[in-house]
Order: sequence, then structure tokens, then C-alpha cells
Amino acid sequence: MFVRSFSSKDRAGKAARPRKSHRDKAKLRLHKLESPPLGSTLTSPIVTITVGREQRLFAAHEDVLSLSPFFAAACRGQFLEAHSKRIELPDEEPEIFSCVLEYLYKGDYYPRLLHNKRANSWELEDGQAPPENGGRGGAGSTTHLSGVDGPLLKDTVVYCVADKYGLDELKRLSLRKQGLHSGIEVATILRSARYAYDNTPDTDSRLRAHYLALIIRCRKTFKRSGTMQLEMEVGGKLFFDLFVAMCNHVDDIVDISNKGSPRTI
Repeated sequence: MFVRSFSSKDRAGKAARPRKSHRDKAKLRLHKLESPPLGSTLTSPIVTITVGREQRLFAAHEDVLSLSPFFAAACRGQFLEAHSKRIELPDEEPEIFSCVLEYLYKGDYYPRLLHNKRANSWELEDGQAPPENGGRGGAGSTTHLSGVDGPLLKDTVVYCVADKYGLDELKRLSLRKQGLHSGIEVATILRSARYAYDNTPDTDSRLRAHYLALIIRCRKTFKRSGTMQLEMEVGGKLFFDLFVAMCNHVDDIVDISNKGSPRTI
């Protein structure tokens, strides 16, 4: 049950400015990730990965793949065919696996996360710029999965896959990117939120809390949405957690307003 995990620091409102030490650590971490994988000379055996129902082929160095505990186990033979150096991932989506592979080699995936020194903020590269300025508009923000009726936020799917592959740093990266998109339809947000709930364990509340905070922060938009009404009528754990988060949010506001003047609501 989602009990009080939605604290005042997670609630809707102005985001706290990151401290310099945290920012420096983030930049150092990204710099390290953009370097060749530690201990890798890119001369290890090549592993072929067959992805999706269409069996799209990818190739990667074994030591790079082994940065993921999931693939390290596969390369030790748990899922690997004895002589062919081949891993089968029939349930994975090629577009999402491509993001994972790009991250393992480069420390990021398109569109990359960039630090704007002038504005002292994080932003995405040209993926959000309009096509006439050399970008892809909002095309890079969503993806389509087989069996899902409608687009999903790509960073949400990447987060869920990173959880499965044991890539905590990729989870943090994809979570940060999700907060930088704009102009996403309500239906896409709610569909992605349900996907997040279906594909993350109850012990991992970071992605779920992100969606709860987003809905509360943009509550006027969601309140007017017919899609939101239909989703709430269907129900599910997402909306119980949303109720708890809203109660916590109201409690926090009441606590602040009651300082020095005890009142109840």
C-alpha cells in the first residue's frame, strides 16, 4: 500500500534548486558514463542479441553487456546458447533495447540530457526542438509497444526495462528525463502511469510518485479530462495511491497554514 510515501518534498509546487555538490556529482557521473566502460577495451567477444517478435538483430561486446547483472548472468550461460554467443529477447521491443544498448556504450540515450550552464538547469538535446530547427519535435518522447493500445512515454518504458536489467543509473537518468517533456496528452500520461504500475514492483515507488505528483500539480487539466474520468471509473491501485497522495498534499498545506494558529479542516 502506498502509505505516506508521497511526502511534502514530493508534492506539487516549485522544484527545489539542486545544491552545488549534487550538481557537481551529477556532472561527474555523466562524464564517467560517457567514457568507455571501465575495464573494457572493446575487444571482448561479440554477442548477438535477437530482439522482439520480428527477431531484429543487435550486436554488443560481452563485457559491455555484463555491466547489467541480467546480461552478466546470460553471458555466463544461464540463457546463452553454448557456441553461438546469442541471447534471445522475444518479449523486448527493439526501440527500447536500442536505448539500453546506447546507454551501456555512451552513458545516455537519445535525446541526451544536457546541462544548460546559463540557465543552471537540465534539458534535452534537439529531440524537443521543432523540425525546422533540426530537431524531431516531440516525436522522440513516446513509443508504441505491441499489446498496448496507444503511445507510451518512452522514458517510462526505459525505466521499467532498466529495473529488470538491474541498471539503477539508467533508472535515475530516465526518471529525470521524464520531467523535461511538455505537451504530452492526458491519455498518454495516464496510459504510461498504468504501465509503470504494471511493470514496477511495489518496493520501487520513485516512478509511481513521479506520476502522482504530476497529476496533482496539473490537477486542473486532469479534472477537465474525460479520459481521467473514464480511467477513475475503471479504478486500480494507481487511483488509490492518488487518493492517498492527495490527502497527504492537503495535510501538508493544512500543517503549514496551522503553524501558530491551530485549526482543523
